[in-house]
Amino acid sequence: MSADPTKFKVARTIRLKSIGLCIARLPQTERLFVGGSDFKVYEINLTAENPEPIEFQGEGHQSYVTGAAMVGQQLVTSGYDGRLIWWDVEQRVPCRNVIAHERWIRKVVASPDGRRIATVADDMLCKVWNADTGDLLLTLVDHKPMTPHHFPSMLYAVAFSTDGLFLATGDRVGHVVIWEVASGKKLSEVEAPVMYTWDPKQRRHSIGGIRSVAFSRDGRRVAAGGIGTIGNIDHLDGPSRVEIFDLQVGQRVQEISDTTYKGLVEQIAFPVSESWGIFGGGDNGGFISFYDTETGKPLHQSKMPMHVHAFVLNDAEDTLYAAGHNQLAVAEFKAEANEEQKLDPAAATTGN
Repeated sequence: MSADPTKFKVARTIRLKSIGLCIARLPQTERLFVGGSDFKVYEINLTAENPEPIEFQGEGHQSYVTGAAMVGQQLVTSGYDGRLIWWDVEQRVPCRNVIAHERWIRKVVASPDGRRIATVADDMLCKVWNADTGDLLLTLVDHKPMTPHHFPSMLYAVAFSTDGLFLATGDRVGHVVIWEVASGKKLSEVEAPVMYTWDPKQRRHSIGGIRSVAFSRDGRRVAAGGIGTIGNIDHLDGPSRVEIFDLQVGQRVQEISDTTYKGLVEQIAFPVSESWGIFGGGDNGGFISFYDTETGKPLHQSKMPMHVHAFVLNDAEDTLYAAGHNQLAVAEFKAEANEEQKLDPAAATTGN
């Protein structure tokens, strides 16, 4: 069996004690780790008879937990308190606590080899860290601290390329930068200004911004996700939006604007299949959408039971675990076994 976006369906939901803002998974398991708006980190083991969130103990975050990434057998989380915390997932206690940024950390991600982690925060800095020691390796500076309308900007998004050689960062005004990880050198930049909305009347502030970035599997393209021009800022009344750029020519090659499922695109993923991408997010509600990477056309879209703040795939990339407003959702999109596989289940795994 293989992944089939058209088969996507929520199989179960689990109640969370707060808004789930980030999620990570221990590889080769169904052990999930969720951080959220109650300043806590929880483990949810889906193999348990009645999975319930189990709270991590010890001195943790003092504000929202906004990022989570696995590095080996340890979990690293980030928060609005400006801290990075390394956790022993077996004991569920912290083993390292680092003051990483002066302002809110928006996200932490791990390199594919697990040797580095990268963080972005509202000090408009991207920092690269040694995942084993917690030592700071690089500070990447380019994103401007103020918007064109003289309000504080925010740096929401960061992602490693599949080979771990490059980083992409994206901010509130739609500015995306590509960095070389080894040297910290800025390689290129692209712009997605439609994702920045200035409201001069109701609230007199800017809203929107790039909330997610992701490299294609071959590293030749980068996708930036957010929201299009917002009409009603109180309800995120704007189309969900993804722009895809060809890094070799530095030009936008696709614009995906969706008025059926509105709101922020909080996360983007490109599974190994490479023929489609997954976008997740929402407004007051939530969605998961699958798009053809060549045409930009939707393959399948699904309303979720809550706004999706983050999701993670299983190893086979045919099950998705999403964290959001007071819920964890487990959804499957597996192709049906053919007749030969139904008669001989081993054929599905051995290829005989």
